[in-house]
Amino acid sequence: MLLVFSTLITGLLLHVPSLPVLHETIRNLYFHVPMWMGMLTVFVVSVAFSIMYLNTGKEEYDLAAVECVNTGLVFYAFGLLSGMLWAKYTWGQFWSGDPKQNSAAIAFLLYCAYLVLRNSIDEEQKRGKISAIYNIFAFPIMIVLIFVLPRMTDSLHPGSGGNPAFKTYDLDKTMMISFYPAMLGWSFIALWIATIRYRIRLIENKRNTIN
Repeated sequence: MLLVFSTLITGLLLHVPSLPVLHETIRNLYFHVPMWMGMLTVFVVSVAFSIMYLNTGKEEYDLAAVECVNTGLVFYAFGLLSGMLWAKYTWGQFWSGDPKQNSAAIAFLLYCAYLVLRNSIDEEQKRGKISAIYNIFAFPIMIVLIFVLPRMTDSLHPGSGGNPAFKTYDLDKTMMISFYPAMLGWSFIALWIATIRYRIRLIENKRNTIN
């Protein structure tokens, strides 16, 4: 929380490079990208728990995996919304059909399908195994959709289609003071929320077992 609050102060007050088109909107970099980093962090953890569930069959690992995905989808949604807002002020519209935007939307639906799949299976062990396998394969597909395919086509998004990413283009030393703490802060918050959700799910399961 301290890292994120420090970003709110330094990110809004410190100097940013004066660039055409971006101007002050570049400050959204302190929120848009770190939110997606938080999403990636809990998605990686969810894959680890899915692998552990397949190896052991322990229900706790399955619950941890699904709560990490639930948390990741929230951060994913915030990342999409902040990206759309940024696009409005730099590209002229919220959704321009940019390859990066389209790929991100497809990957988001891919993880939404994971939750739909879980809810469509009643048998506990079958649900856990099938959803774990789906989750393991969904993550690399998401990486390809978000980070690989957009680089192979023309895109307005930095880091895609030959358009250099911020680190090599305009992320100066002053911005790094806010950017890297934000990356850590939002990742820790995502893990913290996933942990709370997991503990709540364990309590609910115990209550259901007693009843």
